[in-house]
Amino acid sequence: MLVFKLFILALIIVASSTIGILFSKRYFNREKEIKEMKTALNMFATKIKFTYEPIPNLFREIANKIEGNVGNIFEIAATKMDEKSAGEAWEEALNQMPHNFNKEDLAVLKNLSKLLGQTDLEGQLSQIETVNEFLKNQLENALEERRKNEKMYRTLGIVSGLTIAIILI
Repeated sequence: MLVFKLFILALIIVASSTIGILFSKRYFNREKEIKEMKTALNMFATKIKFTYEPIPNLFREIANKIEGNVGNIFEIAATKMDEKSAGEAWEEALNQMPHNFNKEDLAVLKNLSKLLGQTDLEGQLSQIETVNEFLKNQLENALEERRKNEKMYRTLGIVSGLTIAIILI
């Protein structure tokens, strides 16, 4: 009976610690995805400036080079561009694909949809540059939030598990 009780207590501690780690991982993932999006947008700006390829083709190339959620957003947007405008496809891809962006990040990225494929080359490049600047600020915020919250959630998970285990003893 004692072995069973110790096993359950250990399971509670491990489960709560895992939950704390998963919560803290969101901050790391958000930072990573903002960096990947900045890289993808820089690739997009460079390619439209020098290759003059259609946007769906460029999005597919970017999707092949960028992995994870950000690459999937570009792939979904490229697929949707067969039926819809570039701006609508981009916004739908952002809404459809699961990601770790917060509301502010998403609002910044959706701003890109307003001029995507509707203006000349210079207009699109300036819009991409503007979005990249906003993402730079969001990246700084993500770094600060990560430093502040990541350790807290990990510790909170472990402490909660230990507290529950002590109460049950």
